[in-house]
Parts: sequence; C-alpha cells; structure tokens
Amino acid sequence: MGRLSVVALVLVVFARVGIAADARSYMETQLVLARETQVAFNADPDRGARFFRTAQGEDWSCSSCHTEDPREAGEHITTGKAIDALSPLSTPSRFTDTTKTDKWFRRNCGDVVGRECTAAEKADVIAFLLQPTR
Repeated sequence: MGRLSVVALVLVVFARVGIAADARSYMETQLVLARETQVAFNADPDRGARFFRTAQGEDWSCSSCHTEDPREAGEHITTGKAIDALSPLSTPSRFTDTTKTDKWFRRNCGDVVGRECTAAEKADVIAFLLQPTR
C-alpha cells in the first residue's frame, strides 16, 4: 500500500469516527510528550476516570464542574456558568482547537490540581472522555 493510500485510509477512518478523531490527535500528541519521561507510557481511560472524578488539592475534581458523566452538560461550581458537555462524543467542537484546549487545560488544572497537568494526565483524561459509556 502506497503512502497516499495510507493517508487516504486514515482520513476515511477519522471521518467515520467523527470529531473524536481530533481528540485522539490531541491525545496522541500528549502521548508523545509523556513518553519523553515515561518511555512505555500508554493512555489509560480508567486512570483518566479516577483523575477526573477524584478531588485534587483544593477539594475540587474535574467532575465538580463537568459532572460525573462528561457526556452531560455541567455548571461551574463557583460562578454557576453553564458548561457544554466535555466529552467530544457529546460536544463535537471539543478539542478541535489546540490553542484553546491547551489554554483550558492550563486554567482548569491550575484551579483543580494547583499546577499544570502533565502530558500523561491529559492523555489519560482524553482517553476517558473518548469512552462512549463510563
């Protein structure tokens, strides 16, 4: 199979899975970064679910605002502002803009964890968010 055929096949596969392909691309980037320090690292949706639902640092968890089921809409715990569902399976625009995604990870990890999330943590959370049922 030639290079062009492989690229075409990848594009067809991504089109069939819809917008989640963008989240997968973001996750793959985080996997590459995580493997710079943890060579055998693989994203784990179960580890991502634990991270997402467990209170970090200041008593908040990701699910404090994004709900236990990230396929559902949430609400900011302090401001009450409505938040679209975090899962790209429910909100197709999620993770389509890398700059915006990085900004929100930085901001939310700072609020919830008290620091920037590692590439490994981001990859785990995205793996969790890509699961159709959790």
